[in-house]
Amino acid sequence: MTVRVMIVDDQALVRAGFRMVLDSQPDLTVVGEAIDGADALRVLERVEVDVVVMDLRMPTMDGVEATRRICARSDGGRPRVLVLTTFDTEADAFAALRAGASGFLLKNVPPEELLAAIRVVAEGDSVVAPSITRRLLDRFAGQLGPDPTEDPRLTQLTEREREVLLLVAQGLSNAEIAARVHVAEATVKTHVGRILAKLQLRDRVQAVVLAYESGLVTPGG
Repeated sequence: MTVRVMIVDDQALVRAGFRMVLDSQPDLTVVGEAIDGADALRVLERVEVDVVVMDLRMPTMDGVEATRRICARSDGGRPRVLVLTTFDTEADAFAALRAGASGFLLKNVPPEELLAAIRVVAEGDSVVAPSITRRLLDRFAGQLGPDPTEDPRLTQLTEREREVLLLVAQGLSNAEIAARVHVAEATVKTHVGRILAKLQLRDRVQAVVLAYESGLVTPGG
């Protein structure tokens, strides 16, 4: 199965470089390019895309707003978004995660990591390790608001699922969670899948964000 990718970046050389790398792979193909978020939305009206590789700092419409609009689409062809950032745009990366992005990479990422990340996102997972996401959330926790309110969806979770969600939000991998609660790693994976389904979330990144926003986990805690 070929993964259809759109590249969104206001720099032509960056788009050309990414296209060259992606089109060299038999399972990846670039089906569209856009110069900013508004242009990306127009392209998505006529092209089917699996993964959007999204720059953040762009004129007209930035990557955060474009990510929010793409992830809010109700049609079945909604693509997943992989955002790109630099060290001085981590706040934007945080905003993009809250908007529904499946993860983020630094713009100077090695080509092999970009390729691997696109494949992971296309398969429905996230590319940001929970521990990295947590550090990002801790750094920009002030944007979460002063009074977190528990999301009513959390009442659907069993006691064990709530425990697993807490550990996910604390940055533990499935293997680490399995060791902590003394169950098989496959069992943890099943719990995580059920948590995402009950909370109507797309991946672990969004689960971590919800845990922070609901006050289940506190910054630095």
